Amino acid sequence: MSSANMTIFRAYAQKSNPASLPPSILFSHSETCLTVFDAFPKSIFHLLVIPRVRPPFNVYQLANLRSLLKCEKNCAKELLMGLSREANNVKKMIESEMFKKYGFKWEIWMGFHAIPSMEHLHLHVLSADLCSPRMKLKKHYNSFHPKCGFFIHLSDVLSWFDADPSYYKTTSQLKKSEYEPLLKEDLSCWKCDRNLSNMPKLKSHLQEEFDKLSDQEKAKVERERKRSDDLAQTSSSQISLND
Repeated sequence: MSSANMTIFRAYAQKSNPASLPPSILFSHSETCLTVFDAFPKSIFHLLVIPRVRPPFNVYQLANLRSLLKCEKNCAKELLMGLSREANNVKKMIESEMFKKYGFKWEIWMGFHAIPSMEHLHLHVLSADLCSPRMKLKKHYNSFHPKCGFFIHLSDVLSWFDADPSYYKTTSQLKKSEYEPLLKEDLSCWKCDRNLSNMPKLKSHLQEEFDKLSDQEKAKVERERKRSDDLAQTSSSQISLND
């Protein structure tokens, strides 16, 4: 990957007018954040919430999660809370799109890569399926596996601020030697923990899991719709009898 591509998020974050970005890139923006589509999505829905470069932070402090956590704790936590609020807004919009396209909604993850491949802090907001043509390599999959450890959930990061200071100091170091080996872990389904020998088998299994979820959720939606219709019909009948 070229150095220009590695720092593209930093370039986005420094823009005085994010609205100048093309709609194929920009999803939304606020005074403090912008949300972009991941150019290589690893799930059906995959967006990135990026903090804009604003005081008291500079581009170097916002390089990644590790550099942010070296800053004054209250300031770092406040920035992360801002990302969390924006991510929850994005989550609602994704859920709306889920209903439109698939007829149901499913879980959405929010988190950071312990050792990111791109410069500038970015929070992944992605649907819990990991079904994407862009999901090609073992390291890609393990980097988003919700239980592997390389993908650090936002809620976990926020909990570090309430932990013992020594725990915060140790955990926030995010040592490469501890996290990079996780990308080489054996492939296993994030949902049922079944081991798969290669990526094609894993991808096929993940699609089966999603199709199963889709069938279950659509059946649930249909049952709820029918129950609602039955209640409405019963209520209408009672009104007619009273008349």
